[in-house]
Amino acid sequence: MGVETDRLAFASIRELGRMLRAGETTPTGLAEFFLDRLDTVGRGLNAVVTLTRERALDEARVAERELAAGHDRGPLHGIPYGAKDLCATAPPYPTSWGAAPLRDQQFAHDATAIARLRGAGAVLVAKLAMVELAGGMGYDQPDAAFTGPGINPWRADAWSGGSSSGSGSAVGSGAVPFAIGSETVGSIVTPASFCGVSGLRPTYGRVSRHGAMALSWTLDKLGPMARTADDCGLVLAAMAGHDPADETSLTAPYRYTPKRERVANLRLAVPEGATENVQGDVGANFRAALDQLGAIATIEEIALPDFPYGPVVTAILDGELASAFDDFIASGKVAELTAPEDRVGGYGWRFMPAKDYVTALRIRRAIRHAWDDLLARYDGIMAPATAVVASPLDVRFSDYFPRDRRHVLTQVGNIIGAPAISVPNGFGERGLPTGLQILGRAGAENTVLAIARAYQGRTDWHERRPTLAGG
Repeated sequence: MGVETDRLAFASIRELGRMLRAGETTPTGLAEFFLDRLDTVGRGLNAVVTLTRERALDEARVAERELAAGHDRGPLHGIPYGAKDLCATAPPYPTSWGAAPLRDQQFAHDATAIARLRGAGAVLVAKLAMVELAGGMGYDQPDAAFTGPGINPWRADAWSGGSSSGSGSAVGSGAVPFAIGSETVGSIVTPASFCGVSGLRPTYGRVSRHGAMALSWTLDKLGPMARTADDCGLVLAAMAGHDPADETSLTAPYRYTPKRERVANLRLAVPEGATENVQGDVGANFRAALDQLGAIATIEEIALPDFPYGPVVTAILDGELASAFDDFIASGKVAELTAPEDRVGGYGWRFMPAKDYVTALRIRRAIRHAWDDLLARYDGIMAPATAVVASPLDVRFSDYFPRDRRHVLTQVGNIIGAPAISVPNGFGERGLPTGLQILGRAGAENTVLAIARAYQGRTDWHERRPTLAGG
């Protein structure tokens, strides 16, 4: 292809698009390159469930003919990507939801997000690993998928994060330019932070979930994970839009407008105590990020509205996943799951009192009103994406980062359905990445992306490359 391997593996979407249109590479060349990298580097990180080789080469050949004929579908045309394996794909490719008893599960059609990316000319090269059933059965350690524990591209003895584990490690290792992840309560933000990539959780309903596994109907969101915030915006623009097959999808159109978003005189806020109870390097890197953003924004420390965020999000999630997986739990197939705690965890959710679920929904309404008023006064609220760096593969999560070390901003953002992004902002314990989280008002993805782009324009953390991924 005439382009050195390292440059190709870690190029942004815009860079790859320029290479395609300059004739430095081709869609089929890119597809073959990333298929091979997934088969070696990606599999070494337990990031791959299925390579979609035949489909990828067919889509790449179509893109090649179209671009040669002057038919350009936009910035994703000819760009390979991977999808978390809870997004349905048409036969012959299975959609396992990360679960051993479902590893041969088939769906007749692509998920809407996959279909829209295909319409934008993107090339699906892989179904990527995930925590079984997106973590809904209560896993407490990294080995919770039949593909094995997600391995961090920065250290082979560290976790890649969940539940979008394969999406994080595949992007972080340069095995795909971008990936689809999903988030219910942190499953994009966490692996993005742990793996040193950019991960965008969109506004609830911005991307159709038709054809994607349901964990929690009122919390689930699909979003992009990529090298840069700009890449995330490009991918979101291709996936977003109303879908009659998903009645929760937003009717308001979305356009990614990077040139029109202001990046000066921003008003940003930081929660009081944002660096309390976090690892030392995590706190130091967050304060350094504030110093960078302070050049283009006013930053104010604020007190957050006082609500029981953790119990609310837990009650909603537990109640909805118990319903979503009731048949699966009743069938006894949970006994075939990988993590021992997942084989029994789902039974308890089935007996959660309806009163607790309804009460959580009532409190959620009050949380939304309070936070909409708060977010109306700021362009973004910032906090460390995670309180810790990626945990060791041999340590239980409850020992390494118990619930009281999980930042409230991630819980709040998912409760109210607001967009947030995690972008790399340095390195911490054991040389592992840390992340900066930026939360915005519902519908304000472009403002969140503008802040993240401004930060990445002043730093180079997103350009760092792990040595582990060079194999």
